[in-house]
Amino acid sequence: MVVSCGGGVVRCRVRRRSGGVPDRGAGTVWVIGVMAVIWFIAAALLVVGAGRIARHRAQSAADLSALAGAARAIAAPETACRSAREAAKANRASVSRCVVGDGVVFVRVKVALTLPWTGDLSAVADARAGPR
Repeated sequence: MVVSCGGGVVRCRVRRRSGGVPDRGAGTVWVIGVMAVIWFIAAALLVVGAGRIARHRAQSAADLSALAGAARAIAAPETACRSAREAAKANRASVSRCVVGDGVVFVRVKVALTLPWTGDLSAVADARAGPR
């Protein structure tokens, strides 16, 4: 659509471009729809990525806690779980289960995770360490 206005007294003429069909804004609607889908996919990928990172953090904390407990499991088994808890705390995790037997330490570790739309969650990982 072309608008031209003359000088002096304002007179405007509206002419349609050659081709006949006026622009009805359909392209704008399509762009908004495509952008909404892209934003939704990006948000979903961010949530999944945060969950995977928390899971890896939990597994690392569990492995390190089990190793810290196993280092004391034979010499002083009563301090093995305390050592595992300290290692988990240093990795921003908490030990929810610790079992010591025959020099082997089994730990279950939780890492807190807060995500939009889902609220507070926790990633859990298990690890075992010892001479066997």
